[in-house]
Formats: sequence, structure tokens, C-alpha cells
Amino acid sequence: MILLISDLHLEQERPDISRTFLHFLQTRATQAEALYILGDFFEVWIGDDAITPFQRSIAQALRQLSERGTRIYLMHGNRDFLLGKAFCREAGCTLLPDPSVIELNGEPVLLMHGDSLCTQDIGYMKLRRWLRNPISLFILRNLPLSTRQKLARKLRNESRTQTRMKASEIVDVTPEEAPRIMAEHGVRTLIHGHTHRPATHQLQVNGHAAQRIVLGDWDKQGWALQIDSQGLQQSAFDLDPA
Repeated sequence: MILLISDLHLEQERPDISRTFLHFLQTRATQAEALYILGDFFEVWIGDDAITPFQRSIAQALRQLSERGTRIYLMHGNRDFLLGKAFCREAGCTLLPDPSVIELNGEPVLLMHGDSLCTQDIGYMKLRRWLRNPISLFILRNLPLSTRQKLARKLRNESRTQTRMKASEIVDVTPEEAPRIMAEHGVRTLIHGHTHRPATHQLQVNGHAAQRIVLGDWDKQGWALQIDSQGLQQSAFDLDPA
């Protein structure tokens, strides 16, 4: 069994999400061969050198799962693209490039966070190219901690404001982009998060039936996609309110 999740946006201010995730790691995830976390795992990440006690507790929980035999793969999102090798070593997980092709049930499957598919959001795409540039990443990682904290708050506030102002189709996946990148990678299944709109979309890639599976975000409920011998099934579950 393989499990895929994304967009938990873990932060200390949402203990219901973190409690649910820790329970998920201690129960369902222990039965999985691998757990894939496809970005925006944390609400914000300003560098491995700035890890908080809360974030360290999450890393320790991942390490415990890893030591029980479940392989853990982590992909950058637009909120936590500064996650680095130091965190992954502490958490016992492997950093996965975006995009990545893996084999599931004998078929190649493309995994992405999903923000790069929203090409109609021109302003965001320009910012993304700048932030992901290796030179920019080097500069960001070497800024003083206080400067990174201020920048993270600024980007976070601007992102929320602009998302509310933009038309829904602008911040969703561009319809033509998914088949294009699936054809480029030679796959008929694409799995991604980012848009917070869980669904399975049927489409055509080079004349063949294909599917784009959007993972749900952990806000009002949790979501996980399970892949086993029975196929692919995404389901929601309640967050721990205690």
C-alpha cells in the first residue's frame, strides 16, 4: 500500500491538524510501504536553521515512522520550498524533485505539487521562477533570520490577499497544461495538490484516456490517497477536535 497526502499547512496555531497527522503516522501510515507528501507540508518554512520545537516534534514523528520501515518522500510546495537536507536527515525522509515520475502498480505516475500547473496566474509564475532560481535560493538561505521571518510574513499575507482577489480559474490548473506535461513525461496519471480542490479529472493524453488526481488539503478535514492492489482511492476523514 502507498499513501499520498499534501497541503497539511502544519503550524502550531492548528493543533487539530497536527494531532490528526500524528495519529495518522502512528496508525494508518505504519501499514504503508511508502508515504508521499506532495508539498505545503508546513504553512511556512524559512530555513532548516530556524526549526522550531513544534517542527522538530513533527520531524521526530516522521523519523519514528521511517524507522518502522515506511519510506517517506517529501516534495517542496510553494509555502515550504526552503525545506532542506538537514530537515530530511532529521525526519528520515527523502526530498523528491518536482516533478517526479515513480512507478505505482506497474505504471509510471507523475507527481507534482501543482503550483507550476497554474500558468494563467502570471504574477505568481514570475515570482515562482525568481524564488526557485538557485541564486535566489542561496541568497534567501543566507539572509539573517529576522529578515527571512519578515519576508515570509509579507509573502504569506500577499498570497492570501491576491488569492481572494483573483478569479478561481486563474488560481486553478490551466486545462491545457496538465495534458502537455503528462505527454512530456510519458504518463497517463498525474497526482498533485496545491489547489485544495480534491477530485479526479478524466482527460486525453496523446489520444489515450488519462487522469489527473488532485489531493485534498487538510483544513476542515484530512485527505489521503491510497494506492493498493484494488486501485486508487482518495478519502476524507475528520480532524481531531480534542
